[in-house]
Amino acid sequence: MSEHEVQREVSELQAKSATAARIFDLRRIIGGLFVLYGIIVTIAGINPSDSSLDKSAGININLWTGLGMLLLGIFFLAWLKLRPTPPPVPEPTPGEDRTE
Repeated sequence: MSEHEVQREVSELQAKSATAARIFDLRRIIGGLFVLYGIIVTIAGINPSDSSLDKSAGININLWTGLGMLLLGIFFLAWLKLRPTPPPVPEPTPGEDRTE
């Protein structure tokens, strides 16, 4: 294998690694789950039963918790969009000149 082929394979692996890091960013996972569960809990809180309101002293806990979860999930997803994970900087190999 020539030096050029090795460099090409290394750069391909680095690109795949950077893509995987962005896909599995915890902000995406946490934000997505909070939005999903927030929607479910908010729907459950739209038409509360009398027994659930009695248990919570007349406060519609499902509605307020669902809305809070939605806001938190949207915050995480907005944070991900506004401050994405920067791609990793490739480390120079010995003998490589990094004058740019």
